Amino acid sequence: MTPRKRGGGGHGVSFFFCCFQSSDHPEITYRLREDFALQAMEPALPIPSYDELDAMFSELVDELDLTEKHREAMFALPAEKKWQIYCSKKKEQEENKGATSWPEYYIDQLNSMAARKTLLALEKEEEEERNKTIESLKTALRTQPMRFVTRFIDMDGLTCILNFLKSMDYETTESQIHTSLIGCIKALMNNSQGRAHVLSHSESINIIAQSLATENIKTKVAVLEIMGAVCLVPGGHKKILEAMLHYQKFSCERTRFQTLLNDLDKSIGRYRDEVSLKTAIMSFINAVLSQGAGEASLEFRVHLRYEFLMLGIQPIIDKLRSHENSTLDRHLDYFEMLRNDDELTLSRRFEAMHIDTKSATQVFELVRKKLAHTDAYPHFMSILHHCLLMPHKRSGNTVQYWLLLDRIVQQMVLQNDKGHDPDVTPLENFNVKNVVRMKIYASGGISQQFPFLSVINYSSLSFLLMWIYHSAFICEFISNDFICPSLLDLYILCLCFRLKVSNEEIKRAILTMDEQEDLPKDMLEQMLKFVPEKCDVDLLEEHKHELDRMAKADRFLYEMSRINHYQQRLQSLYFKKKFAERIAEIKPKVEALSKASKEVLHSRNLKQLLEVVLAFGNYMNKGQRGNAYGFKISSLNKIADTKSSIDKNITLLHYLITILEKKYSKVVIFSEELPNVPEAAKVNMTELEKEINNLRSGLKSVESELEFQKKRPQEYGDKFVSVVSQFITVASFSFSDVEDSLSEAKVLFLKAVKHFGEDADKMQPDEFFGIFDQFLQSFGEARQENENMRRRKEEEERRARMEAQLKEQREREKKARKAKENGEDDGGEFDDLVSALRSGEVFDKDLSKMKRNRKRINSQTSDTGRERPITKLNF
Repeated sequence: MTPRKRGGGGHGVSFFFCCFQSSDHPEITYRLREDFALQAMEPALPIPSYDELDAMFSELVDELDLTEKHREAMFALPAEKKWQIYCSKKKEQEENKGATSWPEYYIDQLNSMAARKTLLALEKEEEEERNKTIESLKTALRTQPMRFVTRFIDMDGLTCILNFLKSMDYETTESQIHTSLIGCIKALMNNSQGRAHVLSHSESINIIAQSLATENIKTKVAVLEIMGAVCLVPGGHKKILEAMLHYQKFSCERTRFQTLLNDLDKSIGRYRDEVSLKTAIMSFINAVLSQGAGEASLEFRVHLRYEFLMLGIQPIIDKLRSHENSTLDRHLDYFEMLRNDDELTLSRRFEAMHIDTKSATQVFELVRKKLAHTDAYPHFMSILHHCLLMPHKRSGNTVQYWLLLDRIVQQMVLQNDKGHDPDVTPLENFNVKNVVRMKIYASGGISQQFPFLSVINYSSLSFLLMWIYHSAFICEFISNDFICPSLLDLYILCLCFRLKVSNEEIKRAILTMDEQEDLPKDMLEQMLKFVPEKCDVDLLEEHKHELDRMAKADRFLYEMSRINHYQQRLQSLYFKKKFAERIAEIKPKVEALSKASKEVLHSRNLKQLLEVVLAFGNYMNKGQRGNAYGFKISSLNKIADTKSSIDKNITLLHYLITILEKKYSKVVIFSEELPNVPEAAKVNMTELEKEINNLRSGLKSVESELEFQKKRPQEYGDKFVSVVSQFITVASFSFSDVEDSLSEAKVLFLKAVKHFGEDADKMQPDEFFGIFDQFLQSFGEARQENENMRRRKEEEERRARMEAQLKEQREREKKARKAKENGEDDGGEFDDLVSALRSGEVFDKDLSKMKRNRKRINSQTSDTGRERPITKLNF
């Protein structure tokens, strides 16, 4: 067998993976000291024959699980030295022989501890004894001969550890015992056979991931270091993604990696100065992003990184810089440099200097230009048109529709032609590359025209098809053999399907003013569109003797036409159901108008800001137009359009903000005194008064119908008079309250308009408050741009310092590695991998490459600025 070479210096990932380049399970072995020596001793037994000694010595070397290099060195020793080593090791084994040298002892102890699940009833001494036993197992897995590990594996020792981890109560989870158990798994993985066994176990990585739920920081760090190192092992990256998806379900996370980002952001209690955990999390994130499919696929890195950005990692990274820890900064630098590099590569695909992924407008324009004049463009427009028909309400389960669409597009981007996905498939058993066939049969009578969608045996598709049915016109998605029924028939069909009530039940609901809430508002709206005309009623009356033979739609209309004042009842019922909703829509507009008027009248900071703006204007216009006593508020937004003659990216507004921050720091936060201005800017007085008038006339119509119903005899089950009388009493009070509030808001608005010297007859709320709202937005954006420019400058200075520190640190580490190779090292290559990941050395090669391009990247993006924090998203 050809001996493996082990390099001396740190050369990035390749140095640590020299033993992982085959497709077989990676082999991790113990290293032997170069100056291996034993105490002088005389063997008690005579030296055996050469062949016999060679066989005995081979058995000993196999137990030590050495690398090929050290195996050759051992076999090259003279016969006397081999015999001396053999006798020394055998004597040592005899001296250490006892119960703890056998795997059975530890397995029995593990099973016993797992059976007694809680620590509450244990004395402190007994708890410490438990931990000593587990620590002893960890030491044995590292130091005992190979046969110990083999027997431990054969006796299913790993499963015993995993079962213990699964069965722990809260106290055990937070104790040192938990940390020691994870240490046992790490020790087992430091052995070539043990690591292969852990990686091939169906549940091991998932159960290890579950330990992230603990608040024990040492345990978290140990788990993250194991999982990060597994990312670097061939085949390990996919296992880690699966484990994180498993952990999401286990801990009820809304989205994957949520717990990690929460821990990274925590800065109180035990987390305040805890740098080791934050370093472990960042090293794990970098390993997840850059290894596996991330080594070669830009699409995969962008896809996975966006998950972290949506969870708010960028502002957290900015905050972590305050720790001023060189190792942590190294991982933060790698994350940001890899992101910059990927964004530059992505922008080149679209022939752009920079892509602001926070800007929906820019992203849309890039995609539109890319697809323009291609066969795909009509389909792109079709997607946008159908998105207009998707549910847009902020409440309820609307987000699930968009989440599904998001997941389908993700899968289309990531899947290859064979349907393989480098990430854990978002939609199980659903290959989006396949064509989904859907048909609707229009066979039989009206009652069978829309039986339902026959779904292919994909459980995940049922939700998709229901989404298509409810959020758009179904005819857009079905095959050409669909025979569209008449509008009326389709309406009757939908009515009967969605309501699942009979004609008699609908009639009863109308007579009782729907006390049982059987008729949704949207159905009442549709029923009003299909109220039969008098000629239709007369025709139906002529054929009432053929009632049983009538079509379902005709039968429905006949039954409804027999209700006295059917249309007026329906209108009253619809008005009653919509009244509270319409009042709820009007009230916030009236309140915003009233509050915003008070805010602009009484804001001290706004007043001082306007004084500074006036002073700026007078200084700039000194001479003919200087010494003005005031200015039109519409001039406010011209400040953002006045650009510097030196730098076109700098406006007068940027400079104004700089002066305010230095001289009038309180004025900068004047927006906090105007919280209702953005909502008031959306209020159109004409539309608002129209809505009030519609409510007033609607109430009068209901009152008129009430007077009519009071004068006629009431049939059995008719509750119109009692229900509507009560409604009118409550609704009239609510309406009067809104009318009074609007009158008060108008007075305040007129006062505010006159206060700023505007024409009260011509200026509408949306125009008046729109000026302030636009200025607020421009002010906030300019202030953020100032902050970005300041940060870019600080970042350049900090990175220059960091580069010098990293260079010095690498020199120290290089010397330390050289010294380590010449000294004792009881650890294996898995320990080396964890250490390299912890220090960030594993990313050195990529860091060096990206640093060479950094100046070019910065010069290309300096005009547009670097994209800053993405807002957190709740799923």
